[in-house]
Amino acid sequence: MLVKVSIENFKSFDSAIELTMISSNKIRINASHRLKIKSTQLLKHGVVYGANAAGKTNLVEFFRFFKECVSKGIPMEAVGMFCKNREENKERESSFEVQITVEDKFYAYGFSAILSKRKVTAEWLYELYQNGSARCLFEREGKKRPALDESITLSNTEKNKFEIYADDFAGNETSLFLTEMNRSKKYTVRSKLIFFRQVYDWIQNHIAVITPNTPLIDLEYYYDTDSLKLINKLIETFDTGISKVKIEEISLDELSNAMPKAVFDKVMRHVKNRIEEQENPSFRMTMRSNESFFNIEVKGHSEPKVTTIRLNHVKSFFDFGFEEESDGTRRLFDLMDMLLNKREDMLYVVDELERSLHTKLTERFLQLFMQLHEKERMQLLFTTHESSIMDQSIFRRDEIWFIERNSDNASVIYSLDRFKERYDKVLSKAYLEGRYGAVPVFSTFEFREEE
Repeated sequence: MLVKVSIENFKSFDSAIELTMISSNKIRINASHRLKIKSTQLLKHGVVYGANAAGKTNLVEFFRFFKECVSKGIPMEAVGMFCKNREENKERESSFEVQITVEDKFYAYGFSAILSKRKVTAEWLYELYQNGSARCLFEREGKKRPALDESITLSNTEKNKFEIYADDFAGNETSLFLTEMNRSKKYTVRSKLIFFRQVYDWIQNHIAVITPNTPLIDLEYYYDTDSLKLINKLIETFDTGISKVKIEEISLDELSNAMPKAVFDKVMRHVKNRIEEQENPSFRMTMRSNESFFNIEVKGHSEPKVTTIRLNHVKSFFDFGFEEESDGTRRLFDLMDMLLNKREDMLYVVDELERSLHTKLTERFLQLFMQLHEKERMQLLFTTHESSIMDQSIFRRDEIWFIERNSDNASVIYSLDRFKERYDKVLSKAYLEGRYGAVPVFSTFEFREEE
């Protein structure tokens, strides 16, 4: 589960900011919104408010960027991702860290880099303990050789392997050592270096980032009979007019004709890369655009199976295509995986959760998410403008966050919990009145009649 994120000198974030999922001990309502791991109570939800251009999307972008850096290295576009509020930020280090739990162990993994040069300046991984202490598992600085903590005792075989990996990596300023330690490396279950695999796997496979423009999402819910039954039940509860969802198989040629060539090529490259990562590939993924919804399933090295969805409407003799549905209905299919996924320990990070959804539909979706995952390690962190769900019957105070620009035009983030509001306070009204900040501030403008 996510414990905390720290960001510095990235997009609209200048000085270091933190968002924590550690709950407040003083708040008693909605106790089911917390999950205890060892002696730490972690929140399962986080909702972030702020005016347009305050930095909400940049918070979501951090998660996408962090995953990409760990997977492939610092991307080319990162050269312009430093905070541009000050000239010196171009040559200043940017810092990124996530604190997470993996199998009841707490870790802090992060790195710093000069983004304008795509140069990694430091990298670290710590195991965190409940008494506040920490053990450094590995660290590196600049071109120096990565080093393990002295307390990690390896077998002669593992020690020799690690020495070779570390020696080969010395001088590398363009990629991350965590990535290198997961490139065709094999670990036994009892390996003292298994933390490299566990932390990497959590970052890559347990964080799902969904934005309004996400065209390619590794979801997998439209394939079996049980999933379809549940989907149809859920769709009925949302009152969309859809009575049934069906699956229709199509060929790769039909898929190619249904989307721009550049998008199709990108999809197939992604499929090819995932196949190459596995000895016996087996996975499913979803491709979504404004007018199409496709599923791709790979089993072994045979040609991928491609399916799309067809929709029955109440009292209609004909099926409807995905492109014929409203924006709100199409948005629901973006979010459906969050309700159906039973994979343990997932973090969903969603930008503009309420986009194209009616207020009541957004609230209903959140109720279902909380109900279906009440006892599971499932977290939802999302940005929104929807003030009607800023209600203490829906969210705890420590689950609600605000982002706004300060006097230096840099984004800062803070929790509603610092305001210590009463439980009967109408939060949405107070927010719109500006009590908590993070709302638009308009300058005066007057129309004048021409003489």
